[in-house]
Amino acid sequence: MNILLAMIPAFFWGTTYAVTKFSLPDWPPILLGALRALPAGLLLLAVKPTLPKKGDWQILFSLGLINIATFFGLIFVMAQTLPSAISGVGMVSVPVFAMLYHWLIGKRKPSWIQAISGLVLVILAYFLFSPGSMSLNPIGLGAMLAAIMCIVVGSSITKSLGNRMHWWTVLTWQLILGGIMLSIAASIHMTVAPSLYLDVYHHFNSKNLMGLLWVIGLNTALGYGMYVWLLQRMTVVDFTFGGIANPIAGIVCGLILLGESFTLPQYLLMSGMIATSLLPQVILAIRQNKPNPLLSSKATRP
Repeated sequence: MNILLAMIPAFFWGTTYAVTKFSLPDWPPILLGALRALPAGLLLLAVKPTLPKKGDWQILFSLGLINIATFFGLIFVMAQTLPSAISGVGMVSVPVFAMLYHWLIGKRKPSWIQAISGLVLVILAYFLFSPGSMSLNPIGLGAMLAAIMCIVVGSSITKSLGNRMHWWTVLTWQLILGGIMLSIAASIHMTVAPSLYLDVYHHFNSKNLMGLLWVIGLNTALGYGMYVWLLQRMTVVDFTFGGIANPIAGIVCGLILLGESFTLPQYLLMSGMIATSLLPQVILAIRQNKPNPLLSSKATRP
């Protein structure tokens, strides 16, 4: 049941790329980021009003900058420049970058299974993303790498908070602050390239509206709200298995909404990347559930 619940926000996040390209094509990524973050944050604030303490604003500003302003902007660059399936599958490589980050910065040496899984994941990604396999936009690939690092660094900062702030306050205010930053950036960008924003205004239609409702309501307010709420109640293993819904949603939505299709070898490489990203947690779950013979024998003694 826990894994099924964890799949819900992961699924909504996986739909971001296809829904954006289908319903909000050619919209400035900065504008999309602002429209995704700020309304969702204000909605959560209206549901449960909170106000951070004086000493919490600085770290919330950092989280808003990394987790929301930078990350959301990069996600929409990916959505407009890469196939939906590639964006979804590419993000499963987050554990590799997290492993390297904690190894280099935190001096935490990875286990042998993490190292092997990371190496296999890199090899599979090389064959999938290589120019010989398919032609991919280098800007989109760069945005993907930067977005992955935002997740790694932002998660580390969030984890360092511990119980310092209530999860609802962290979620609400990083969305609001990140949304304000993106709104300011979009306003500046509008003065530089007004035609992009005028085109959005003059051609706004019902498909755009449905896309915005999906991205703001389900993808962000509900998705992030469920994620942070579940984070207090689930194990990392549950979230890891639930996260499989993210790349699958990217592949399926890309096929249904955009007609994206790939060769059998490419689908096999995608499946391999997804499976490899889960392998360390699968082994961990097996070890945790494996009964200890010594403990079992002690339990049977009178």
